[in-house]
Amino acid sequence: MSFDADVIVIGAGGGGAVAAKELGEKGIKVLVLEAGPWYGNTKWPDPNGDKGAVSSSNYEDLSIEVLKQNFTDLENDMNDFITGKLRWGPANRNVGIWPRSYNGEGLSWQNSGVGGSTLHYFGNSPRAFPQVVDNVWPISYSELVPYYEKVERELPVTPAATTAKEELFYYGAKKKGWTLLEGKDITTPGYRPQPNAIFPVNPLLNEPSFDIQTNRSAGCTLRGHCINGCHIGPTIDTVAKRSTFASYIPKALRTGNVTVRPNTFVTKVLTEEGEAEGIHAVGVLYRDTWNGETGELRAKVVVMSAGSVETPRLWLNSGLPENPWVGKGMVNHYFDCLSGIFEEETLMENIGVSDVKPFVGQNAAARFDYPGLGVIQTFGTSPGLYASMLYATSDKGYQNFNPPGPDALWDMEGMVAGEKLKEFMREYPRTMSVALFVDDDVNQENGISLDMEVKDENGYIPVIHYKPSASDIERRERLAVIAAEILRAAGAKHVVRANWPSVIMIHIMSTMRIGLVTDTNCEALQVKGLYIADNSVLYNSLGGPNPTLTNQAMATRTADKIVEKYFQA
Repeated sequence: MSFDADVIVIGAGGGGAVAAKELGEKGIKVLVLEAGPWYGNTKWPDPNGDKGAVSSSNYEDLSIEVLKQNFTDLENDMNDFITGKLRWGPANRNVGIWPRSYNGEGLSWQNSGVGGSTLHYFGNSPRAFPQVVDNVWPISYSELVPYYEKVERELPVTPAATTAKEELFYYGAKKKGWTLLEGKDITTPGYRPQPNAIFPVNPLLNEPSFDIQTNRSAGCTLRGHCINGCHIGPTIDTVAKRSTFASYIPKALRTGNVTVRPNTFVTKVLTEEGEAEGIHAVGVLYRDTWNGETGELRAKVVVMSAGSVETPRLWLNSGLPENPWVGKGMVNHYFDCLSGIFEEETLMENIGVSDVKPFVGQNAAARFDYPGLGVIQTFGTSPGLYASMLYATSDKGYQNFNPPGPDALWDMEGMVAGEKLKEFMREYPRTMSVALFVDDDVNQENGISLDMEVKDENGYIPVIHYKPSASDIERRERLAVIAAEILRAAGAKHVVRANWPSVIMIHIMSTMRIGLVTDTNCEALQVKGLYIADNSVLYNSLGGPNPTLTNQAMATRTADKIVEKYFQA
């Protein structure tokens, strides 16, 4: 059989780009198929308006000038869920998004494109809590540590810089008696700077001669807008936020063994059955997202890195063997948000400045970890996104009709509108907000299935089911109380709780769990030569920490396992 590559990787996001680079460095010929566009490549100077080329395998094709033309600071241009550049849909913005169905209304905030959801992520890169891996996962935490360390060097991961909003958060946490945490393996509650995959702030930033427009010296300029897709740096591979299009993809191209083909949606994994090896993967069918042309590509090994929704969807649409855990057991960190609004005098007294300017600095740069409950972390975005997340998204309806109970630590709960919204947004420069991520339970009733009555151009669409357990709800309430206490201790005059709906999906994980859908090397139990390298293979919610670093550590490990089994000779 002739192959188009040694390994086909489906998806160029947080895990696929990592696996491709690791395999390429070991001399394996890799073809990466990505459903969305490629920003920052001269072969696609207008990636949303013109089909461009077919593929690229040359580092010299990367261009920071092209990226700066593509990425803007306009909220709708970048992050509109329907028409934005960072959306789950084809490159052609005149064509609609790829739909999902929910058990009720919902939102799955994912990206297509080289970089995947690392295009809009905050760069947060904490490790899992050790106690949710040891004696729970089918592999040990100590086995993960060398891979964590490798990814932390590659990106690299460093403690986030402190601006006013982080200093205020640390002030409140310390005043409540919480401990400053040190180290990366967290076993006790406390606060700390975010471990972020963002180049540290250049110490010359405040020098009069520093050219912030060209930023010839690599590093974060604390300008905010991480969520819009970072383009700060003199070259693609020195862009400050380490999305995989800027970190792992350039390194993959430099190996000379990796080709990336954007605008290519994989619609089926092809298998054959042999007497000796049983069912094994031999390639994929794909669809060009610009012209609808279809084709077939073959490889010795296929790696599914399409994400926690699309990987089980692809398995099911491909007619691969039934497994009761395919698409099941999904966790999502059951989010919530709280805001504290401060008086100018209070801020001057507590941290020595008159406001905290939530848009300044890295979007999420301070965190509070509580093994057994989850995570609280600061976040600050530009005003439109800020207002929509904090004051226009709630499971409680409008705050006027929903007074909090007598024991609540927050003054209001639910959506804010009218004159009150105007008042709060006038006070936006003196507002500090935090997001809660719950250590939610694995539940086989939650997950991804197919809507057998609705298709898009790529097959039956996915249905997303998620309902928090009673324990999840209790943990979120306890985290909300801790968050409100920190805001109050920092001096907030008003505390507002959003109470987000449970169907807002950002950290989707564990829909193809290691040990149940795959073996401990992440090879599918029922299909040889088919591996999984994305958030879907994670065994649980990690205790609450963001999943990207663990996904990347696992993808690094999976690349090693692929080489050991299929290419060692």
